[in-house]
Parts: sequence; C-alpha cells; structure tokens
Amino acid sequence: TTGFLLHINTMEKKLAEYKCDTNEAIALKLVRFPEDIDDDSTTFHPEYSHQTFGDDEVAFGYKGLQIQLFYTAGNLNTLFKVKYSSKVTEAFDCVEPDDVEVKIREIIPAGFTSNSDDFLTFLEKEAKFKPFGTLLHTYKVQNEEEGELTYQIHKADITCAGFQKYHERLQTFLMWFIETASFIDTDDDHWDFFLVFEKYNKDGETLYATVGYMTVYNYYVYPDKTRPRVSQMLILPPFQGEGHGPQLLEAVHRFYCSLPKVQDITAEDPSENYVKMRDFVLAKLCQGLPSFAEEKLHLGFSVDMYKEAQEKLKINKKHARRVYEILRLRATDMSDEEKARDYRLEVKKRLFGPYRKNQRELAKLKRCLSAEELVSHMAQVDTKTQHEELEKSFQTLVDDYRRVIERLAALA
Repeated sequence: TTGFLLHINTMEKKLAEYKCDTNEAIALKLVRFPEDIDDDSTTFHPEYSHQTFGDDEVAFGYKGLQIQLFYTAGNLNTLFKVKYSSKVTEAFDCVEPDDVEVKIREIIPAGFTSNSDDFLTFLEKEAKFKPFGTLLHTYKVQNEEEGELTYQIHKADITCAGFQKYHERLQTFLMWFIETASFIDTDDDHWDFFLVFEKYNKDGETLYATVGYMTVYNYYVYPDKTRPRVSQMLILPPFQGEGHGPQLLEAVHRFYCSLPKVQDITAEDPSENYVKMRDFVLAKLCQGLPSFAEEKLHLGFSVDMYKEAQEKLKINKKHARRVYEILRLRATDMSDEEKARDYRLEVKKRLFGPYRKNQRELAKLKRCLSAEELVSHMAQVDTKTQHEELEKSFQTLVDDYRRVIERLAALA
C-alpha cells in the first residue's frame, strides 16, 4: 500500500502542475495600433474569474495557459485565442482538461475572430467607428506622457444603430471586474446607457477609444415620476485612477436634473468605492447651494437642505444628509473641543438610529422571552459594545469624509 500511496502522491503533484490561475491566464487588451498586440505593457488581467471558472479561479489541464481576449479600442471587436505550452492529455491518457474555449464562449458574443489577420482588418476599420447616442459632456485630462487628452460622455439607448451588438461586447468586461456581475436584458426600454470615450489620433485621423460606461434603469414612481437607479458602472482598468468615474457620475446627475419627471437618483447595491465617489460628486454639486452655505451648516440638517438638494440636483434625503455631514466637517474647527463635540454628537445621533431600533425590538422581546433566553440575547447587545461599535463607525466615516474634503480642496 505504501508504494500505491507514493504513486498517488506523485501523480497528484504532477497533475498540480497542470493547474493555472485564471486571473493570470486571461490576458485582456484594448488595441489601438498593430504593435499593441505583442506589447506586454498593454495587457491587463481580471480581478475576478469565479463566475466562469468556479470559486477557485483555476483552469485544469494546461501548462503555460494564456487565454487571449484582445479588443479593438473603440468598437471592441474581439480576438479570442487559447494558447498553452502543454496539455495534460500528452502525459496522462485518462485525464480530461477543462474545456476553456466553451467557458469563454458562454460570455463573449458571436462575431469574434481567432485569426490575427482578421483582427488586423477589424483594427483598420476603427477609423469609421463613432460614439453612439448624444454628446452630453466633454472634458480634458492632463497626461504626463501624452499631454492634454480629450474625453466625451455620450448617452445612448438600445435603438442606436449598432449599439446592441457593441453593448454585448462591452458588458463582457463586467465578468472580470465586478464580483457579482450579471448581464442585463437590453430589450427592456427602461435602460439608459452612458458611455465615456477618449479621442486619439492615428495617421492624422481622429479615432475614439472606449473608456467606460454606466447603465441606469428608470423605475416608475407613483403618480407621474421616475427614479433612475444606477445598476452597473465600470471604468476599464487602463483608464482607472484618472478621474473618469466622478466625471461620468456628475454628467449623469446633470442629465437627469434636466428632466422634470425625475424624482431622485439612486444606486443598486453600491460598492464602497462607488459610495465614496458619490459622496465626492454630490458634495461638489451641493457646496454651491444656498441652503448648504457655511453659516447654515452649524444649525443642523434642515428641511431646506433636503428640499433644495432634491429639487435642484435630484438627490434623496439620505444622500443629502451625508453631504451635509461632509460639508459641516469641512466648516468645523475640530481642534475646538466644543465644536468637535457638537459635530460628533450630530453624526452619532444618525448612526445610533439602527441601535435605537434594536432597543425597541428588545423591549418587545422582554414581553415574550423567558429569563434565560433574555439573558443570552442581552449578552449580544450589551451597551459597552454598542458604544465601541458606534465610535468605530464614526471614526471610519470621518476618515472617509476627510478624503472627500481633500478631493474637493484639490479642485479649488
């Protein structure tokens, strides 16, 4: 049996050599020039691949696996190739490798090529690609290497010629960069799409590269309003950290502000990063409103603030309250003990809301639980722990708010 176990162990070790981390194996590229294809510096990799390759994010059966998904920079026409140095079947007859190609084909739409020459033909046609929909906003960004770059934000919908196919290619990126991503049903005409493009020059012509996008679903609010809800947002990795997210969100807010039937704008299950970005954008928009003037901030959160934020900027009460806390922190001398205490109490009063709800529930429980059950429940909600948690929540929040204030200062 010892020999048999050793054989199993050796086999396991050899098979382990045929496991590949799919986040490393998948090579993504946005191609502008033919030379980009072989330039490793233009390659980027997924953050997630569990939806395609399981929770382990592993493909079995190959050594040196590379899954190439190269896109033309504008229209996102796709080159898909699977490469590897060796396959498990060359060493083991009875072991089947994962069918990597089938798994990727489930995500990418038909119309891709696996032929490099065909891809170069796609690339030549990029000069004909123009952004979809209507232009909402143009802005410029200083780039160290390339000088001043120009970006455009467009609003599109599914009726734009060619947009549906383009969107099918674009949304494939969600699978690699949003943990809980799912594709949307574009046949539903309640969807709005907002797209960011970069203008660039190639052989004396102006071309457009896809930078990122946002999808928004328009919900009905009785009796005659709508509530746009941000569903997905992605700035593609080569463009992250350049300020495109805030530009996009602000342009979207301004667009909906121009529509009388919009009540307010929300987001579906927002990530922490999205909330921080929204705090910055909404604070930037609100800081000029009369009700948020510095002398009014110290009087507390008022109905005027909420009403003005909703009427002029389509911001709901919860978000307006956060903006008030950010702007009040900026206007508060935290080295003044009394002012700092007032601010702390004001924010903690809001944070204490959920705890207060717990107290009410506890009062109800007291009426229907036995002494033993009550003791065990009380142990979970002791006051000291609550105060510690509250203090921790407050400190985290203030740290986040300070970062927003730094970003606002950088604009001045």
